[in-house]
Amino acid sequence: MSLPRKLSAEALGTAFLLAVVVGSGIMAERLAGGNVAIALLANTLATGAGLTALILTFGPISGAHFNPAVTIADAWAGGLPWREVPAYVIAQVAGAFAGVAAAHGMFDLPLFFASQNERAGPSQWWSEFVATFGLLAVIWGTVRSRPAVTPFVVGAYITAAYWFTASTSFANPAVTLARAASDTFAGIRPVDAPGFIVAQLLGAFAATALFRWLIPTLPQASENVMLPHSETE
Repeated sequence: MSLPRKLSAEALGTAFLLAVVVGSGIMAERLAGGNVAIALLANTLATGAGLTALILTFGPISGAHFNPAVTIADAWAGGLPWREVPAYVIAQVAGAFAGVAAAHGMFDLPLFFASQNERAGPSQWWSEFVATFGLLAVIWGTVRSRPAVTPFVVGAYITAAYWFTASTSFANPAVTLARAASDTFAGIRPVDAPGFIVAQLLGAFAATALFRWLIPTLPQASENVMLPHSETE
C-alpha cells in the first residue's frame, strides 16, 4: 500500500477513535445523572467496541496503529521502515485532534478547550506504564500465531484496562495530547500530559524488549508485525 494511503488510514482511524472516546464520554456524563461509575462503563464499552471496529477496518491498509507508541515499537521490531515513522506519528496526532474537534462539534462545544481534569502523580504514571506495557504485550503475543484475533484482543484489553488502571488507560501519546484539548469526561490537563507520554513510551519499550526475548523470531515476517498489511501499491 502506498504511503499516502497508509497515512490517510492512520489519520482517519485515529480521528474516529478520538471521536468515540471523547464523544461517548460526553454522552455518558450527560446521561449518567452524576453516577461516575455508569459514565465510565458507557465510555469503556464504546471505546472497546469502536477500537475493534476501527482496527478491522484500517488494519489491512496501514496496520491500524493509531498510536505513536505502537508505531515506534513496530519499527523497532522490523515491521515498519523507520523513515515512515515521523509521517505516521504526524498523521496520528493530526487525526487525534481532528477527532476531538469532531466530537465537540457534535455536542455543541468549542472545537478545542484545555482540560481541567487532573491526572497527575506516580500512581497515574505507573498506571500508564502498565497499561501501555499490557497493550503491546497482547499485540506481540497474538499477532504472530493468531493475527485474525488481534483486533478483538486489543479491544478487549483496552476495555479491561479502563477499569484496572487508575489512569483509565490512555496508553497512547496521540490520544493523550488530543484529550488535553477537551475539558470533558475524557480529558487530561495539558500539564499532566508529558508524564503520561513518557510512561507510555517506556511501557511500550519494555514490552517490546521483553517479547523480542520471549519470541526470538519476532523481527521475521515483518509485514505481519502488527496487522497484516501490504507493502505494495
